[in-house]
Amino acid sequence: MALSQARCQQVHNRGMRPTISSSTLLPAIHDWWEANARALPWRAEGTSAWGVLVSEVMSQQTPMTRVVPYWTQWMAAWPTPEAMKEATSAEILTAWGTLGYPSRALRLRDCAAAIVERFGGEVPSSMDDLLSLPGVGEYTASAVASFYYHRSVAVVDTNIRRVQTRAFLGEESLGGATTKKDRELANSLLPSRDLESSQNQQPSPLSRLSGGDQDALWNEALMEIGATICTAKNPQCEQCPFVKICAFKKAGYPHMGEKRTRPAQKFQGTDRQVRGLVLKALRNLPNGVSTLSEQQWHKLWDKPQQLDKCVAALVADKLIEQEADGSIHFPRH
Repeated sequence: MALSQARCQQVHNRGMRPTISSSTLLPAIHDWWEANARALPWRAEGTSAWGVLVSEVMSQQTPMTRVVPYWTQWMAAWPTPEAMKEATSAEILTAWGTLGYPSRALRLRDCAAAIVERFGGEVPSSMDDLLSLPGVGEYTASAVASFYYHRSVAVVDTNIRRVQTRAFLGEESLGGATTKKDRELANSLLPSRDLESSQNQQPSPLSRLSGGDQDALWNEALMEIGATICTAKNPQCEQCPFVKICAFKKAGYPHMGEKRTRPAQKFQGTDRQVRGLVLKALRNLPNGVSTLSEQQWHKLWDKPQQLDKCVAALVADKLIEQEADGSIHFPRH
């Protein structure tokens, strides 16, 4: 059933959908999901739309398993947008811990405020309304719309893109920003769209599920497969529900693990590391102490010019505040 190399190239170039029917694969995907999906807390029954949104914001550029303790503590402290809206910047940035990109945490509070003020405290379900929220981009909006509200929308992240490009096009996903072709392929593969466009509309064994339910299952399963099985450099193909139809496997794994050429990202010695050290020092202050003196924070890094620049950048980003005497602290609002 694998696509020929010529057919793969046609699909890639013309933005056409593959000839393999995703709706016929759904029962196997469903069985795999039921047996293998990780028991992440935001997947538990009873999790709110807010809980799903928080998990997706936290999981950006961060492995889901690392997010779990932060998400659990966050939801215990601020289980609703209304509760989040009242939190101070110091509380938020402390709770964010070492998740990275702490400006996301403050945008999440702005998002909570918008949900309360414009949507009565309920996370909206439409893509347009979700995209209107501060800090919510196309991926986060589509994830909430699909995973919680079961809207028939495609979700495209690095893992989903890798699975669909390999399994259906027989090509390696080279990373980088999501492209229009990536989205077109993801949309065409949704089981509900597949059944609509199919000339042979045989009912799926899971046709009892609504189109949105099927699409949510498909999106979540592809993401999980990409995270746990169809990994960038060491795919566990025999454990994959796509193994019998995977065009990438049948093509001999062409260019597996390759990425678009870009400068290697380092961390040691970078401004990002220094900024993290400053924030960590503020988070770790003893109870009752909220301020680092200039003398204290000048001991955090042995390159004063770089340290001064990073503190100034944190002030400019409104992640910390600096007093006239040079001391620093988290914002107190």
